[in-house]
Amino acid sequence: MSCLCDQLTKEIPGWHPDCLGHLWLFKDLPGEDLAALGRDAVRRRTLKGQRLFAQGEQAREMFLLKAGRIKLTKLLPDGNEIILGFRLAGSVLGETCLTEDETYPLSAWCMEDSFSCGLTREQFETLVLAHPRIGLQVIRNMSERIDWLTHQVESVSVSGIDDRLFQALQNLARELGEPAREYRLIPFPLTHEELGFLIGAHRVSVTRALGSLKLSGRVRQSGNTLAIQMIEA
Repeated sequence: MSCLCDQLTKEIPGWHPDCLGHLWLFKDLPGEDLAALGRDAVRRRTLKGQRLFAQGEQAREMFLLKAGRIKLTKLLPDGNEIILGFRLAGSVLGETCLTEDETYPLSAWCMEDSFSCGLTREQFETLVLAHPRIGLQVIRNMSERIDWLTHQVESVSVSGIDDRLFQALQNLARELGEPAREYRLIPFPLTHEELGFLIGAHRVSVTRALGSLKLSGRVRQSGNTLAIQMIEA
């Protein structure tokens, strides 16, 4: 039987076949529990430019992005907003809801019309109590997330704009890219302004740095697609 999300709508391009039951979080759950989860899941269609959730809101729900593209941003105390990353269909968002009495530490903006399938904290806790192995899967996933965040911190700590941009692009390509020999393709367009927010640099500096990376062969561009050479910066 097809996923209920599939039955509701397939109008948004880039539909991802995975369901909540396909995630690491629910591995080895019996069919009856997965069926109950599917019936209780919160499904939401969010339009381009709208927020899936906002920084500071009570974190009560996590989401599987079924279709669309998300930009993760954080508003700093000085009023500046930075881009922390991007998420494509098949990604999980809002894991903060697994922590008691927490708020979302960032905002998730839809870069195109999106469709998500959500799970509340209460549903998750019920499943963990019935299936303790889920807790072990969460620990493994959080370990992977720490590794990813370490790469992000390394990108910011590099002093030169060229190397900082290259490392940030490598992180994006490593996480979301598609293999192409010694390169990985970032499968969605990025503006120079977005790249500037990502590494904390002015758009003009990003334009110069990207030009330098292209001359060195570390980055190639075809249309809106960037190919990133997977080497150490």
